[in-house]
Amino acid sequence: MASVKQLKTIPIEKSPSGTSATDRSESITPGKNTKRKDYGSEGVTDNDIFLLPSSDFQLLGVLTAIATVVRLFRIYQPSSVVFDEVHFGGFASKYIKGRFFMDVHPPLAKLLITLAGWLAGYDGDFDFKDIGKDYLEPGVPYVAMRMLPAVLGIATIPTMFLTLKALGCRTMTAAMGASLLIFENALVTQSRLILLDSPLIFCTAFTALAFTCFTNQHELGPSRAFDATWWFWLVLTGLGLGATVSVKWVGLFTIAWVGSLTILQLWVLLGDTTTVTPRKWFKHFFARVFCLIIIPIAVYVGLFAIHFICLVNPGDGDGFMSSEFQATLNSKGMQDVPADVAFGSEISIRHHNTQGGYLHSHAHMYPGGSNQQQITLYPHKDENNVWIVENTTQPLTADNVTIPGPRAWSNISTTYVKDGDTIKLYHITTDRRLHSHDVRPPVTEADWQNEVSAYGYEGFEGDANDYFRVEIVKSMSDGAEAKTRLRTIQTKFKLVHVMTGCVLFSHKVKLPDWGFEQQEVTCAKGGTLPNSVWYVEQNFHPMLGPEAEKVNYRNPGFLGKFWELQRVMWTTNAGLVESHAWDSRPPSWPVLSRGINFWGKDHRQIYLLGNPAIWYPSTIAIAVYVVFKGLSVLRWQRGFQDYNNVNFKRFDYELGTTVLGWAFHYFPFYLMARQLFLHHYLPALYFAIMALCQIYDFGANRIATLGLKNRPEISGAFIALFLAFAIGTFTLYAPLTYGNAWTQDACRAVKLFDTWDFDCNTFYTDYSQYSLQAPQASGKATEPPSLPPQGGMPKAAGGADSAGKNDDRVTPQPAGAVSEGQLVLGREENVEYRDQDGNLLDAAEVSSLAEEGKVTFKTKYETRTRLVDTDGNEIPDSRGVAPKHPDVEGQNPDTKGIPETQGKSQPADAKINYIGSENREQDGKPKPGSEANEATGRSNFSSVRA
Repeated sequence: MASVKQLKTIPIEKSPSGTSATDRSESITPGKNTKRKDYGSEGVTDNDIFLLPSSDFQLLGVLTAIATVVRLFRIYQPSSVVFDEVHFGGFASKYIKGRFFMDVHPPLAKLLITLAGWLAGYDGDFDFKDIGKDYLEPGVPYVAMRMLPAVLGIATIPTMFLTLKALGCRTMTAAMGASLLIFENALVTQSRLILLDSPLIFCTAFTALAFTCFTNQHELGPSRAFDATWWFWLVLTGLGLGATVSVKWVGLFTIAWVGSLTILQLWVLLGDTTTVTPRKWFKHFFARVFCLIIIPIAVYVGLFAIHFICLVNPGDGDGFMSSEFQATLNSKGMQDVPADVAFGSEISIRHHNTQGGYLHSHAHMYPGGSNQQQITLYPHKDENNVWIVENTTQPLTADNVTIPGPRAWSNISTTYVKDGDTIKLYHITTDRRLHSHDVRPPVTEADWQNEVSAYGYEGFEGDANDYFRVEIVKSMSDGAEAKTRLRTIQTKFKLVHVMTGCVLFSHKVKLPDWGFEQQEVTCAKGGTLPNSVWYVEQNFHPMLGPEAEKVNYRNPGFLGKFWELQRVMWTTNAGLVESHAWDSRPPSWPVLSRGINFWGKDHRQIYLLGNPAIWYPSTIAIAVYVVFKGLSVLRWQRGFQDYNNVNFKRFDYELGTTVLGWAFHYFPFYLMARQLFLHHYLPALYFAIMALCQIYDFGANRIATLGLKNRPEISGAFIALFLAFAIGTFTLYAPLTYGNAWTQDACRAVKLFDTWDFDCNTFYTDYSQYSLQAPQASGKATEPPSLPPQGGMPKAAGGADSAGKNDDRVTPQPAGAVSEGQLVLGREENVEYRDQDGNLLDAAEVSSLAEEGKVTFKTKYETRTRLVDTDGNEIPDSRGVAPKHPDVEGQNPDTKGIPETQGKSQPADAKINYIGSENREQDGKPKPGSEANEATGRSNFSSVRA
C-alpha cells in the first residue's frame, strides 16, 4: 500500500509541436484537494496486483485451500439428480450425442460441463429427466461434471481478493471479502452442482477484476495510456465480457455496467484539453470499441459456431427452428421436389407461423360440434399429413367420359394450380376431404371462427363446403412465378372457404387430451395474416418426371442460423411466464425472503438459502451508500465543499462503481415478467459483498477521523469476530447446503421466517436414526421397518396408508408401470392436516375448528394417489411418468412416424411452440426451473396419453 504521503511524478509528454504538454510533479496527500491538470484522478495509486508482496500471495493460497475444502466437501452427495441438473446434465447428454436442443442460455458453460463429463468417460446415455434419479447404478461421472462449477466457484475467491486489492483495499479487507464468499451458503450450494450460476459468477467476477485493474491504470493518467499493462487489462475485460454473456444473457448487465463506466471515462477524456488531443481521444475510443465490443462479439459468436458443430443431428429442440434451419441437420435435409403444384399432386401443407406444423388429420372425431373427423396442426413428418389437390370438376376422357376418383387428375397431363383457383383437399389415409361449415370450434368458441373438419367417405364426391380458394400472398412469395401460380416452398398462400368466406387458420392453442394436445385449426373470418398463411413443402405428381424443375430450402448459412437461434432464444425466454412452485420476485431477494427446494430424499434436503450473516450486511451496505449519496447531493446543492476532500471523492466514486454494478445486476429483473428465482440475485450479491468490504476499508483504513486508522488491532478484531459469526451461521445451515443429516429440532431452531419454506418434518428427530440407514449399491438408503416415519422427501399430502398415517419409510422408487404379477387392490387418497409447526392434526379436531371458524387452510402439497398390491406393497404409478418424445413414439395412436426414405410425400420434421399449458398445482417437491426448459419440455406438443 502507498504511504499516507506519496510523491508522484508525471513524466513529460511532448505535444505534436514539440513543446511540453505536461511538466510537473505533485505531492498527493489523501484527504486534501490537489487538483490535477490532466484526466488522472487524485488519490489514486498504482495497485498492480502482480506487484503484491509475497505475504499476500501466501494468504491468498491459504484462502483458496480453505475454499477448496468447503466447495468440494462431499461433492458426491447427493448421488442423484438435483434441481436444474435435470436440464444442464441433459444438455451434456445431447452435446455428446450431437442431438440438437434449444435452450434459452448461450453455450459456454454447458460446453465446459460437457467437456468435463466427456473427459471422465461419460457416453451421454443417461437422461437426467427426474430430480432424485440415481447416478451410481448407471455409472454417470456426475462428480467430474460437478467439479467444473466447483472449480470455478473456488476461483471466485482469489478473484474477489485481487479485485479488492486492485481497488486499493488493505490485505485484511481483501481477506475478509474472500472469506465471506467462501462461507456464503447460496454460493456454495450453486457451485457444487451441475448448474450455470457458478460459471456465471466467476466470469462476472473476472470481468470486474479486469476492468478494475484497467480503470486503475486509466486513472493514473496519460503516462499509463496505451502501455502494455493498460492494453493487457483492457483486452482481458473484453474477453471477460464475452465469456460472461456466453454463459447467460445476464452477462448483458455486466456489459451495461462496463459500458456505462467506459462512457464516463471517454467523457472525462473529452474534457482534458491539455493532454488529450482529438486524435488521441479517437485512439482511446477505438481501442475501447475493439476490446469491449469486437472481442466480446467474436467470443460469443465463436462459441455458437462450436455449438452448431457439436449439434449436427436432429433432436427434440429443432422444432423451434425454421424449415431452412432444420434442413441443415443430418437426416433432416429434404430431397429436391417438383416446383410446380398441379391438380392431382400429393402434397403436405405447412403453416407459415407457429414454427410450421403440418395440416393433419387422423381417424378420431371431435367430441362436440359436428362430431366429424379432427383437423389439427401436427409437428412431425407423417403419412397423415398428405393431401391430394383436387379440382372442383372431374377430368374428361377423349370420349367425353368423366374420370371418377380423387386420383383422376394424377394420370393426365399436368394442370398447374393458379392464384384464385378453387380446390378440394383429399386426405389419403382416411378418404375424407378438408371441410368447414358454420359450426363453432370445440375449443375456441368465438363467433368469428368456424370448425374445420374432415368429412366424407371413400367414393363420396364431397359437397360445396369442401371448396377452398387459393389466394397467393404476393408480398410473402419468392419469385415472379410464385406470385401467379402455386409453387412448392416459394409460394405463400391463404385458403379461403368459398361458402363462408373464412380463412384456414391456426394459432398457439392446444386441443385437450382428446385431440392429443395437437394445435387447433379453425376457419377464421378476418384472421391475422401470419396465422392464415400456408405453404407447400412436399410435392409429388406422377406426370412430373425427373426433368421437372425442382426446388428446396435455402441453406441459411452460419450467420442465418445464428441470428435465427438468437430470436428463438429471446422469444422463448420471454415466454417463460408460468408460475413455478419455487419462484420469487426481485423485491424479496435482498432481504432473503425465500429460497428454493433443490432436492429431498432419504430424510435429507438441499435448499438454496443464503447466509443471513453475510446477506443482510451486504444489503445494508448498499443502503448505506444510497443514503450517503443522497445526503452528499443535498449538501452539494447547499454549497458544501465535500467533494474537495479526496477521500470523500474516492469513497463516492469507488463505492459508487460497485453499487452501480449491483444495480445493473438487480433492477433489470423488475422489467421481466418471466419466471425468476433467488439464484438470479447471486451476481448482484457478489457486488454487494464487495461494497460491504469497501465501506469497511474506508472506515478502518482511510478515514482518519473515525480513529481506527492507527489502531489496526481493533479493526483486525472486528474482522475476526465478524468472520467467526459468518462461519458459525454457515455451519448452522450447512445441512441444507450439503444435504447432510439434520434433526427436526435443529431445523426449526434456525428457521427465522415462515417464508423460509424448507420442510423440517423431512428430517429425523434424532441423529442416531440416520446411522440405521443401510446404503445399497444404487446409492439409495433403506430404513428398517421399526423406524418411525419422520418426513422424507418433500411429498404430496396424500401419501398416507390405509390407517391414515404418513409413511416415509420406503425410499421413493422410480416411477414406472405396474409390473407383471402385481395386483392392484385399490387406490386410496387421504388428506393430512398439519399446523404451522408441521404437527399432524386429527381430522375430527380440524373439522371442529373449521366449524367454529378458528382455522384457515393453505394447501401446500398436491394430492398423490397411492397404489397398493396384495402384499400391501406400494406400487409406483405410471401416470406421473413423462411419456416418450414423439420422435420416438407417435403422438397419435393412428399416426406412426416412419423414415423419410419410405415415402415420397413425407415432409421434414418440425415441432410447434405453444404459449399455453396446463396449470399444475404448486407443491413442496423439488422441481427444475423452467428457465432451462427445452423446446419440448414446455413449449411443444406432448405425447399421446392413453
